[in-house]
Amino acid sequence: MRSWGATIEKAGSAGKGFVRSMTKEQITKKMKPDRGARPRGRDDEGQWTTVIKPRGKLFSLNFKEIWHYRDLIVLFAKRDIQTIYKQTVLGPLWFVLQPLFTTIIYTFVFGKLANIGTEGVPYTLFYYGGTMLWHYFQAQLTNSMDTFSVNAGLFGKVYFPRLTVPISKMLSNLVATLIQFLTLMVFYAYYLVIKAPIRPSWAILAFPLILLHLAMLSTGFGIIISSLTTKYRDLRHLMTFGINLWMYATPVIYPLSAVKGKLRLLMYLNPVTAPMELFRYAFYGSGEINLIALSASAAFTVAIFFLGIAIFNRNERKFVDVV
Repeated sequence: MRSWGATIEKAGSAGKGFVRSMTKEQITKKMKPDRGARPRGRDDEGQWTTVIKPRGKLFSLNFKEIWHYRDLIVLFAKRDIQTIYKQTVLGPLWFVLQPLFTTIIYTFVFGKLANIGTEGVPYTLFYYGGTMLWHYFQAQLTNSMDTFSVNAGLFGKVYFPRLTVPISKMLSNLVATLIQFLTLMVFYAYYLVIKAPIRPSWAILAFPLILLHLAMLSTGFGIIISSLTTKYRDLRHLMTFGINLWMYATPVIYPLSAVKGKLRLLMYLNPVTAPMELFRYAFYGSGEINLIALSASAAFTVAIFFLGIAIFNRNERKFVDVV
C-alpha cells in the first residue's frame, strides 16, 4: 500500500488516458468557514440589516425607506436625462429648443392669425411660460403612467421601493424645467430692460410651490392610471388622447380672462388652471389669484396624490402576475 506522501495515479485503459496527481494535503484539505466573517445581510451582532415586510396600510409611505434608496433615485434620474438625448447632435439644447419652437408656432397661429390677446404680456413670455409649465405637467404625468408597464422586467427581478421610479421621473423632469426656466429669465430680463408692460410681484416666491403642486398632481394621476393599465391597456391610449384635450381646457395658449360666464367657472374646476394663473400673476402681473379656486386645487391635488399612493401600494403586490 502506497503512503499518503506518494501520488495517486489513475490511468486509462490500454495505456491511454490521463494522469491526475494529488498529495495528501490536497486530498485531506477541507473548506473551513471563517468564523470571524460577517454573514451577508447581518450586522456585527448578527441582526438583519434589511427587513422587507408587506405593507399593512394602503396609505403607507415609508419616507425612511425611500431616503435609503436616494442614490438609486439619482441614478435613475441621470439615466433618464442621458438616454433622452443620447447620440443627438444638439444634446441638452433640445430642452430649450422644444418649448421655443412651440412658442414660435403658438405666436404665429394663436397670436397673429387667431388674434387671441395676452393681456399685454409679450407673446414670447406668455407662450413660453405656459408651455414650460404644461410640458412639466405632461411629461411627469406620462412618465408616471408608464411606471408598471415599462419597468415590469426590472420590478420582477429585484426589490426596491417602486415609488422611487416616479420620484426619479419627477427629478429628471424638474431638471429640464429649470433649464427652460433659466431661458425664460433671459427673455424676462430683456423685456424688463425695454420696459415692457410686465409687473412682477411678491408671489414670485411661490414658484417652487407651483412646481410642487404640478408635480404632485401629475404624479398622483399618473400612478393611478399606471395601476389601472396593468389590466386595462386601452386606458393608456385613451389618456394619451385625453392629455391633448386637457391642454386646451387649460389657459396655456390663452388668458383666463378670455373665457366668460359659466365657462369660466368650469375652467376653475380644472386643477391646473389655478397654478397656471398664479404663475402669470407672479411674473407678469396679469391674470388673477382666486384664493378659493387655488385652495380647492391644492386640496384636490393632495387628495389625488394620496389616493394614487393607496392604489399604487395595492397593485404593486400583484402587478407582476398581471403584466
